[in-house]
Amino acid sequence: MKRLLAFMLALLSLAVGCSSNVARPAAQGEDIFDAIAEDKPIAKKALSFGDDDSKTDAATSIDATPQPTKEPEVFTCGDYEYVLLEDGTAEIHGYTGGTETLVIPDTLDGHSVTRIGDRPFRNNRSLISVTIPDSVTSIGYNAFNYCDSLTNISIPNSVTIIGPGAFHSCRNLTSITIPESVTNIGSSAFSYCINLISINIPDSVIAIGVNPFENCDALKKISVSQDHPLLTVIDGGLFNKADKSIICYPAGLKAKEYQIPQGTTVIGSFAFGGCERLTSISMPNSVTTIEKYAFFACSKLTNINIPDSVTTIGSHAFSSCYGLSSITIPDSVITIGENPFSYAAPDIKVSENNPALAVIDGVLFSKADKRLVYYPVMHTEKEYEIPQGISIIDGFAFMGCPFLTSITIPDSVTNIGERAFEGISNLTCVTIPDSVTSIGDYAFHGCYSLTTITVPDQVKDIGLHAFADCRNLSSIIVSRGSYAAQYCEENDLPCTYSDAMDLLNH
Repeated sequence: MKRLLAFMLALLSLAVGCSSNVARPAAQGEDIFDAIAEDKPIAKKALSFGDDDSKTDAATSIDATPQPTKEPEVFTCGDYEYVLLEDGTAEIHGYTGGTETLVIPDTLDGHSVTRIGDRPFRNNRSLISVTIPDSVTSIGYNAFNYCDSLTNISIPNSVTIIGPGAFHSCRNLTSITIPESVTNIGSSAFSYCINLISINIPDSVIAIGVNPFENCDALKKISVSQDHPLLTVIDGGLFNKADKSIICYPAGLKAKEYQIPQGTTVIGSFAFGGCERLTSISMPNSVTTIEKYAFFACSKLTNINIPDSVTTIGSHAFSSCYGLSSITIPDSVITIGENPFSYAAPDIKVSENNPALAVIDGVLFSKADKRLVYYPVMHTEKEYEIPQGISIIDGFAFMGCPFLTSITIPDSVTNIGERAFEGISNLTCVTIPDSVTSIGDYAFHGCYSLTTITVPDQVKDIGLHAFADCRNLSSIIVSRGSYAAQYCEENDLPCTYSDAMDLLNH
C-alpha cells in the first residue's frame, strides 16, 4: 500500500491530457476476443465478495422478492434496550451505560434474557469485563466488536451460538473460554483480536465460519481435541475435516515457509489473511479451490506455486501481496474471480492453450465470460484501449492505476463493475459507449482529474457513489428524462443535457 501511495503522490503533478489516438494494447488483443465472442461460457462466474457487515455465510438469492418486515417494538429497561421474541423472552437490542465491569441481567422487566442481539455493545470503549448470564443462548452479529478496552468476558455454558464478528476488534482481549455448549462459531468472530494468545475450540462446535481468527497477530495456538468430529489442527493451521479445507493459519506464527498438507482440497477465504511473515507457501496437488482473499495481505510472500489441480481462484485471492513478483496460472483454472491481484503487481503467466484465461500485454482476461479481470497497477502506459469483444469490466479491474490518463471502452461492454476505475487520480478522459447498461458502486470514485463524462441513455443502473469524490467533475452529460438524469438529480451531481450541448455545438 505504501508503495502504491508513493507512486500516486509522485504522479499528481504530471501533466495530463486526452488523446484521440489511443495506443492499442496489441494487435492480437482484438483478434483473440473477436475469435471467442461466440464461444459458450465454460465456467460460472465466481461470487464477488460481500461487504464486511455480511451477517451470514450463506448467499442470498438475487431472485428473492424482498418482503416488507415490521420493525419490532423496542423497550427500555435502565441502560438496556430490548425487543421481545416470539416466545416472550428478551433480546438485548442496545446498551447506553458506561460501566467498566458489566454483569448483564438475566431478566429485563420480568422477561428472561435469551439473546444478545446484533451490535448492542458495539464501539463501547468503557467495558473492561463482561459477565453474560446463563439464560443467554446466542450472541449476535458484531455484538461486542470494537470494544477496545475489553480484557475479560465470561461466556456461560448455555450459549450455543457465537455470531459473525461477535468479538471482532476486541483488541485487548487476551483469552476467552468457549464453553462446551457452543455449536456454531461465525465468520470473523474473533478477527483483529490482536492480543489473543491462545484459544481452545471444544468438541461441541460442529459449524465454523470463514476465518474466525483473521489478523489475530499474537495467536500462537489453536487447540482442538484429537477426537473433534469436525476440526483438526496441523502445524498451527485449523482444518475442517468435513470438506478438507484449511480455515485459518494464525498470523501470529513465525514460520516463513508453510507446506499445506496433502489431502487439502480448499484453501478457505482469508485462511492466510494477514500472515505477514510468510515468504513461501507450497500447495499440494490435492487443492482444487483457492477462495476469496485466501492470501490477503501476505505482504512478504514472494513464492507460491498453483498446482494443476486448482480449478477456481476467488476474488482478491492474492490482494495486497506486494512482494509477489510473478505467478503462473495453470490450464486447470477455469473460474477466476474479480481482480485476484488487487494492490499487487505480479507478472502473470498463462499458457497460450489455457481454455479459460488469456494475458495480453500483462492484462488478465477471462475467455469464459469475456471479462477484463485485472490491469496491473504498476503498468506505466498513460493510455489504454480495452479490446473489442470484452463484455464486462470486472470490479476493481483498474483500481488505483496511477499512470492512466485515458481509457477507451469498446461498444461490446455492457457492464462496468464496482470500483472498476476507482482512485485513478490522473484519469481525464473516458468514453462510456451506448452498449453499457450498468455502472457499479464507486465505479469512478476518486477520479480527481475527470472533468466531464457522458452517460448514455441505455444505462439503467448506476450504483452507490459511482461518481463520488470526483473533485473536478463539472458536468455529467445525460439525456433529458433518462435514468442517468434522474440519478444526477437524486444525488445532487452536476449534469448537462445532451440536447443543450448540441445547440452549443451548432
